Parts: sequence; structure tokens; C-alpha cells
Amino acid sequence: MKSIVTGVAGFIGSHLAEKLLLLGHNVTGVDRFLDNYPQPFKESNLAGLRERDEFTFIEADIVSLDLKQLLDGADYLFHMAGQPGVRASWGKDFARYTENNIAATQMLLEAAKGTPLKKFVYASTSSVYGDTRDLPMREDGMTCPVSPYGVSKLAAEHLCYLYSKAFAVPTVALRFFTVYGPRQRPDMFFHIFMRGLLRDEEIPLYDDGEQTRDFTFFSDIVEGVVSAARYPGTGEVFNLGGGSETSLLNAIALAEGIAGRKARLKTFERQKGDVRHTSASLAAARAQLAYSPRVNLEEGLAQQWRWIQTLGY
Repeated sequence: MKSIVTGVAGFIGSHLAEKLLLLGHNVTGVDRFLDNYPQPFKESNLAGLRERDEFTFIEADIVSLDLKQLLDGADYLFHMAGQPGVRASWGKDFARYTENNIAATQMLLEAAKGTPLKKFVYASTSSVYGDTRDLPMREDGMTCPVSPYGVSKLAAEHLCYLYSKAFAVPTVALRFFTVYGPRQRPDMFFHIFMRGLLRDEEIPLYDDGEQTRDFTFFSDIVEGVVSAARYPGTGEVFNLGGGSETSLLNAIALAEGIAGRKARLKTFERQKGDVRHTSASLAAARAQLAYSPRVNLEEGLAQQWRWIQTLGY
């Protein structure tokens, strides 16, 4: 089996590539090293992959690649690449989101037309639901993003559906809910929080901490992505969540207990684009993908804390 993983140097992409290699795939990874966080983190994510003969790395921008050549002979395409970040997506920076989230996805879909690709798996986000009170969030519920980032990811979801219907590209889109664990990006909350704990620094807390999230450990996400690749249907969307909704304050208390340290929190107003609650309905993913998250929040945070301690902060 030959698989393509875009965004392979990232948090989820690197873990996914490792899983595929364990399953016996030959993996070609693509990444352009966006400047959203320091490249040494991404190089570290790639270190183990580069040692494998079954792994090939291409450093390139998707929009400038010969995508037909990239997909030649590929069985699966896992499109994990994208411009992340809710708070950074406003103003002039939205141009980066339209290029890296919408245009890049459309170009990959165009290249996938007429190929024998078994599955095109697209990484979407819970941000497409917006600040809804209709919980848990269901795939057939309303989507109303409250950030430009969410808009760009939903647009790419629609493109996946269009190409599945018009050109039989075998797409599946997956809405990830607040993924955490080792290799989490340094701009994400648990990474920021644990770094602050290690350094005994003030840690920013936006809103009052009573906002809730459906936290999902990376290995559960990876299992869901692999299951989606095997799913026979096309043009569909599935939630991948952690199976429980927890307030940020409760998650903070768990992390403090694991670390044996007390956080010095500094509160700020709620940021534009942030939502109050997320909670994933997993009924469809359980039924169609046999998805079943296994790692609870306390276990997952303990793993991330052990990893954070290895970074030399």
C-alpha cells in the first residue's frame, strides 16, 4: 500500500505516518514548514520517520507541486495539512487560510479525479459548528462557524463533497475535536499551560475557564483516521471526539495534580472566534467506523506532561 500524508511534519500528520508504517504502508509525506510555529519542533516530529526506508519526505508547497505525479500509484491520500489557528485567522492573514485550506484542498481533489485512489481523507475541525447550543454536535446539525478559520475548513469540506458527487473522488471528512498529547503544537493550550507550569510562569486563561471542550487524545484520532480510510462509503463527514465534555478548569486541575504544581493563571477576555462549548456526537463514527476513543483525559495529560518535560523548557 502506498499512502500520501500532507502536513506530515505536524502534530497529527507525523503520528499518522508512523501508524501507517506500522501497518506496512509505504508513506510519502509532504510538508512546507509553515511559520506558524518554530521549525525545530517539526523537524523533531520527522526524526523517526526519516530513519525508515519506507518513508519518503517531500518539502514543498502543495499548490506548487505536480500533484498528478504525487498521486501516481497512491492508494490513500490523508490530507492533514492546513493553516491552523482560530485567533490568527482574522484580517489580512485570512489570505493564508484561503490558500492553504481551501485552494490546496481543491487542487488535491482536482488531481485525484480519475485516479484509482481508494480514499481521500480530509482533516476538518469542530470549529465548523461554531458557537452552537445544539449539543452534542451532530454531523447533520447546523454548521455556522464563528471564525474565518472555521469558514475555510468548512469550505474545504464542501469541496470534498462536491468532488465525491461530481467526479467520484472517494472522500471522507473528519471533524477533529480539540486534539492533545505528545507533539501538540506550542500554540495550543495544554502545551502553553504545561510549559508555564515547568517554568513557573503566568499562564493566560481566556474567558472564565467554565467553557467546555471535548478533548481527544492523538492516538484515538489516528485510529479514527485509519478507520475512515477503510470505510466503504464516500462523500460523508464524521466527528472524532474524545467521548466526554470537560470544563477547562477541570482539565487544569487534572494537569496540576499530575504535575504536582499549581498554575499561576492570568485571565483575559474571551477571544473572537472562540466558542463556549464543544461536545461531539460519536454515534455515526461508532456505527460506521467502529470508532471508540480509549484514552481518558487524565491518562492523556500524563503522557503529554512526560513529553513536555523532555523538551528542555
